[in-house]
Amino acid sequence: MSKSNFTRRGLLKTSAVGGAGLAVPTIFTASSASAFTNEPTGDTVTLGFNVPQSGPYADEGADELRAYELAVEHLNGTGADNGMLETFSSKALKGNGILGKKVEYVTGDTQTKSDAARASAKSMIEKDGAVMITGGSSSGVAVAVQALCQEAGVIFMAGLTHSNDTTGKDKKANGFRHFFNSYMSGAALAPVLEKMYGSDRKAYHLTADYNWGYTTEEAIVSSTEAMGWETVNTVKTPLTQTDFSSYIAPVLQSGADVLVLNHYGGNMVNSLTNAVQFGLRDKQVNGKNFEIVVPLYSRLMAKGAGANVKGIFGSTNWHWSLQDDASKAFVKSFGTKYGFPPSQAAHTCYVQALLYADAVERAGTFNPCGVVEALEGFEFDGMGNGPTLYRAEDHQCFKDVLVVKGKENPTSEFDLLEIVEVTPVAQVTYPPDHPQFAGGSLGSCNPGA
Repeated sequence: MSKSNFTRRGLLKTSAVGGAGLAVPTIFTASSASAFTNEPTGDTVTLGFNVPQSGPYADEGADELRAYELAVEHLNGTGADNGMLETFSSKALKGNGILGKKVEYVTGDTQTKSDAARASAKSMIEKDGAVMITGGSSSGVAVAVQALCQEAGVIFMAGLTHSNDTTGKDKKANGFRHFFNSYMSGAALAPVLEKMYGSDRKAYHLTADYNWGYTTEEAIVSSTEAMGWETVNTVKTPLTQTDFSSYIAPVLQSGADVLVLNHYGGNMVNSLTNAVQFGLRDKQVNGKNFEIVVPLYSRLMAKGAGANVKGIFGSTNWHWSLQDDASKAFVKSFGTKYGFPPSQAAHTCYVQALLYADAVERAGTFNPCGVVEALEGFEFDGMGNGPTLYRAEDHQCFKDVLVVKGKENPTSEFDLLEIVEVTPVAQVTYPPDHPQFAGGSLGSCNPGA
């Protein structure tokens, strides 16, 4: 594991001169050769919040934007409280902006389309002077924007992206992911599914036709086949699909007794609704009750699907019902401002904004290469997922993963999922060269200008 050479008091690299091992300070300034893209020169710094404000993931995008606005208040010290700044193990942030500069922001609409997301990110960088881009609720978008940020020389703090590719074959030195991934969902879910449904099952997969769907299908197929399940069929569905009836009907003739919905957002709400309408949950196949699994869950999806989620297992990155001090602080802050609890998308985006700001403070510079060094190998706590590592080799966060299921007797429109297991980080950790993450190279940080 590589370790940062940046001290918490500023940017200080060590180099050996002869045998003396002298410490040689390297300071990034506007007048130096190390100037970088959109280096802040005034008393403000601009961040770019690129979220789906339209399209199938718009609900997640709206909650992400709420979280970013809350994060800005906490960073600037203008909120009703300080949120996770009070619980974060790093104490570099003081609520006086970032390196003393007031945080401002611009927004864009990814439309859950890679081209639109790249265009909005490009505009925020080139026209608005954004020094960091963050957001998104699609792995296709995340991969596209991450590549753009690498080219432009700015940091990309990924929002909700679950595909293995984001920190696998498409990883970039300027990009970082706090959210968990497809492999982790499979590793967390498989033991629970075996315990609940047995090891002799036949699974049929419906999969969103883009990179997140592909890697989630691969992860769930791999983890369930390893415990004895048979994969009967895998069928791709368009991201733009709203009625899945024609995809559900063949499941009934396939001999499968489990349907795995590798869908997210509005896709999952619609496909699950169609599956229930076709009576799948009331059927018996192969002498077993027919079951449905949703690998990646969110409270927003559960709300959209209503009673159809009852008893259905899935995984999630975070949930507002967690009782650690950090989660409670965030839920209180978010609830006070907006009147309802945050989603996992909101949590991830809030945390990413704070992690970026903290890295800048610890590095003593906005230079992307300083931020990269400060985040690589960074271990922290107090952000709602327990002890967490930003692994240097691939810029993936490693932390506990939640297995949840739809609640049978919810007490409110927000109390729809219950945590059935907190899967320890050791169970979802894999080597950087794991086959599901093969290909690609992290490369070197690009400071741009």
